Amino acid sequence: MDREQVQALLEAVAGGATSPADALDRLATAPYDALAHSLVDVHRALRTGDPEVVYGEGKTTAQVLDVVAALRAASDRAVLVTRCSDATLAALVAAHEVTEVAGSCVAVGELPAPRGTVAVVAAGTSDGPVAAEAALTVRVHGAGVERVDDVGVAGLHRLLAARPALDRADCLVVVAGMEGALPSVVAGLVGTPLVAVPTSVGYGASFGGVAALLAMLNACAPGIAVVNIDNGYGAGVLAARIARR
Repeated sequence: MDREQVQALLEAVAGGATSPADALDRLATAPYDALAHSLVDVHRALRTGDPEVVYGEGKTTAQVLDVVAALRAASDRAVLVTRCSDATLAALVAAHEVTEVAGSCVAVGELPAPRGTVAVVAAGTSDGPVAAEAALTVRVHGAGVERVDDVGVAGLHRLLAARPALDRADCLVVVAGMEGALPSVVAGLVGTPLVAVPTSVGYGASFGGVAALLAMLNACAPGIAVVNIDNGYGAGVLAARIARR
């Protein structure tokens, strides 16, 4: 349940359209729904404005299905499953209304109407899976998305051609591996809030994304927030919260 749903429920009780007992039944799972394997935070949207997201990696298909079912029963908000295996994706498609698939991420249920826009900027095609995770996360969390792909610093003319998309966005997510220079360049071109995502793309001395992470943390350009390596989900949540305000 989110705040709007609780407000509507309370107004229905006050107006006599819903009995206190029925309202109690709907609120009975507070603060979580205890499954055999998970404690599902069905009221996270009530506290934070955003529902719980299901991290698929390490969970069995049956566990993911159980958690998604609990979240869907508690709210009509779309449920995001990240790092989803092919087998789990197939099972979700069979059991639920899957509205969008992006890489290993799946949205179950209708996506909300977008408020604000996030431009997700990827340095290279190899950074695409992380950028896709960020983009779908943004949509599930209530903002619109515009993708800008393959504009890394090895060909800066490509980035300059995408300048209009950078200017019209309310927030930017910039995804890059290798030496991680792209967020600094973008932040030097626009004054838009920017979330930088280092990826594990690169050769040996990139140390699985540590080189890009350190470069982004040491960026000379101001206004850059940095999330963890390959954490498109975390970047998408932050960017959506900024954009929809």
